[in-house]
Amino acid sequence: MATDVIDVLRKTELFRAVSPADLEPLVAASRLRTFRRGQIVFTTGDPGDTLIVIISGEVKVIARAADGSELTLTVVGPGGTVGEVSVADGGPRSADMEIAVESQLLFIPRETVQAVCARVPAVGQAMASAIAATLRRLTEATSDLVFLDLPRRVAKLLLSQPRGGDGVIRQQLTQEEYARRLGSTRQSVNIAFRGFERRGWIEVRDRTVMVKQPDALVRFADS
Repeated sequence: MATDVIDVLRKTELFRAVSPADLEPLVAASRLRTFRRGQIVFTTGDPGDTLIVIISGEVKVIARAADGSELTLTVVGPGGTVGEVSVADGGPRSADMEIAVESQLLFIPRETVQAVCARVPAVGQAMASAIAATLRRLTEATSDLVFLDLPRRVAKLLLSQPRGGDGVIRQQLTQEEYARRLGSTRQSVNIAFRGFERRGWIEVRDRTVMVKQPDALVRFADS
């Protein structure tokens, strides 16, 4: 199992420059846990004392309002990491993390990650790059919320999803999940989808969306 975890770590942006020998003590200090769909891993204000590596599965990082409404800030899959900011500054968690599908997560103590950063400068640089990428993503998302109407935000999210050569989006998102990522409601997302269907840009089949005219969606999102 340790060898498998090391292989996963070496595929991450943070630890790809670390030798297997240096990763062994890191893995030894870490905890590997399995979570079921819907479980909450941490909530806003919890101690940020670990870096979390997604070994398998998928997790959601969520901002929740006092009235229970949610905004999905990001979704992270295998090889991704959560918690770089807390590792850097020692502060508490700034959002909630929920399991999207059954997942295996590796919890690496903050001090262990910092020791690796001191020993391998490339890891510290990768950590800084990861924090910068998070800031850029959140800045863009905030700009979209302020300056783009919902249909254009729906178009951008559709275009960001993986799809095959036939145009089918493989990620099976419900309209509720689209709404949580866009800070909206399922009903409003459905209206946007129907508008795109009427124009012939997409075709909705149950929970699968076929993007038939991606260029049209791009023009619409950028207009």
